[in-house]
Amino acid sequence: MTLPDTPPSPTADRTFQVDLRGLVDLLSHHLYSSPRVYLRELLQNAVDALTARRSLEQGAPADAFGIRLYADGSVVRVEDDGVGLTEADVHTFLATIGRSSKRAEQIADQRADFIGQFGIGLLSCFLVADEIHVLSRSARTPDAPAVEWRGRGDGSYTVRTLPASTRPRPGTTVTLTPRADAGEWTRPAQVHALARHFGSLLRHPVTFDDGTAGPGGQGAPVNPEPAPWARSHPTPGARSRALAAYGEEVFGFTPLDTIELDLPAVGLKGIACVLPEAVPAGRRHGHRVHVKGMLLSEQAEEILPDWAFFVRCVVDAESLRPTASRESLYEDDTLAAVRDALAERLRAWIARAAASDPELLGRFLQVHHLAVKSLAVHDDEIMRMLLPWLPFETTDGHATLDEFARTHRTVLVTSSVEEFRQVAAIASAAGLGVVNGGYTYDRQLVHRLPEIRPEVTVADLDPGTLTAHLDPVDRETELAASAYLAQARDALAVFDCDVALRTFQPASAPALLLDSREARHERTRSQLAREQQGGVWGDILGALRQEAPRAQLILNQLNPLVRTAVTIDEPELARTSAEALYGQAAMLSRRPLRPAESSLINRSFLDLLAHALRKDS
Repeated sequence: MTLPDTPPSPTADRTFQVDLRGLVDLLSHHLYSSPRVYLRELLQNAVDALTARRSLEQGAPADAFGIRLYADGSVVRVEDDGVGLTEADVHTFLATIGRSSKRAEQIADQRADFIGQFGIGLLSCFLVADEIHVLSRSARTPDAPAVEWRGRGDGSYTVRTLPASTRPRPGTTVTLTPRADAGEWTRPAQVHALARHFGSLLRHPVTFDDGTAGPGGQGAPVNPEPAPWARSHPTPGARSRALAAYGEEVFGFTPLDTIELDLPAVGLKGIACVLPEAVPAGRRHGHRVHVKGMLLSEQAEEILPDWAFFVRCVVDAESLRPTASRESLYEDDTLAAVRDALAERLRAWIARAAASDPELLGRFLQVHHLAVKSLAVHDDEIMRMLLPWLPFETTDGHATLDEFARTHRTVLVTSSVEEFRQVAAIASAAGLGVVNGGYTYDRQLVHRLPEIRPEVTVADLDPGTLTAHLDPVDRETELAASAYLAQARDALAVFDCDVALRTFQPASAPALLLDSREARHERTRSQLAREQQGGVWGDILGALRQEAPRAQLILNQLNPLVRTAVTIDEPELARTSAEALYGQAAMLSRRPLRPAESSLINRSFLDLLAHALRKDS
């Protein structure tokens, strides 16, 4: 919107030089998340006016100026004792909305200490009202007249200059006449609730009156107390309890602990509440961010790094920059610096707990070990401090690496969860110390254990390592089973699987399938390459096929079923039993079965059933 070169007379009707209805539709559908923001915008305008008034009258008492809200169902009124507007201000702030000229930029610079911009905020009221009435008197000039601005939903507005007696005291009153369909946001109880929601931490006194206070009534206080971190407390314990109680009131859970946040460089204060329950990795919680006391957002994810998903924060800052909607934060260097500084506060809290409160650290790690692992991967200090105390899934059960390293000087780590499940019982029986490295961050962290425990060796587990720890059978037994093993290898060649006979505990396990995810991927890649190349290249790749890693089905000679199977001399039955043992071992590995493996399991079961029925008959 722009002003004409020659302003018309003060009482003339004027029209916004944009499509107001289109602008309001843009605000409601693309800028603001909900019509409820109209009250926040009015409060922001009032706070900015009070800020400017205090700069004029710096010696005034802290409670000399305030904000008064009124709603009785027919009108919504917001009155402040701020600096007020002159007629020139009215034209500047209500007729240059969206202007990007040098003059508009100068106005923005002048208002850098304020929360919002008067004009665009006032237009948000058209989300709930068809008419907005503004009555203001400037505090900059003692005998300044009152100025009335009346805007309508059809895009027209009027400006009048009125006698000073119309408004005896400086300040501004904005009165809305709500539309019939806006009752959800303009009922007295809702206006009061919205005022508390947005303005509970405002530094200026705010009151609300629903018409029951009577003439001269003061109304109910909206923000009766400052933020708990801004109040004095008799003891550190009392302060901690007050902060925890506030966190519970805001977020609805009792914090495991509260971390006080204070960044004087940007005027930020607040608390981080440690969640009492674990959350999935990477699930970022929204944080409550206030700017100069006004609630900006309840879902400000960008205030903390991704790894800090074990806390929820409520902060109030002076220097963070809101976006155009004033419902999130603008990503700039200041926000990046704040995020880094808050991350350092969380690291410092973990370090203090590790050094002086092992009971709190234990409860924290029990709940949030995954978050700490994600931090330790990228933070050497945290890694060295907490890695020995982090829990991992091992062949000795869930244990810390410190406990595990006491009994296993060589630590083997798997590359996947399924690999660990394949080998856990047998590795444990063989006396091997294996850690499940398949979970996020675990494999990386286990490999760094020697940095803290130099006497410990860490290596990736591979099939050869485990096979080497399985006891071989005697030569006579091997020769007796050779015919069966040949039949088994032939039956399982389609799965690139070799077959061997060993003895291992537990004896109840008939077979062990050793087949890493990487090996399966390599075999699949090789197969596709052969199919695509064909001809001579396909023959060459086929000749090199033996270089691709193969799966291994290890039969357990200690198992009665296997001892019986290796004596089978009927070729078809031998093949079927080998397929059944392979299928059972594949299912026990808990990895996803390929379609061919599912088909094999069904076929071998039916074939064995048919053989048993024929034998009985």
